[in-house]
Amino acid sequence: MMATNDREKALETALAQIDKNYGKGSVMRLGDNVRAPLEVIPTG
Repeated sequence: MMATNDREKALETALAQIDKNYGKGSVMRLGDNVRAPLEVIPTG
């Protein structure tokens, strides 16, 4: 159990660092129900 908590903490730290360096939403987890705001131009 302790190793799992350490692993999850390390993962959260890594994801926070990636978000800080590359912007929020640069890494998305499978199963999350989050939609990224995208700017689009309709062409048809």
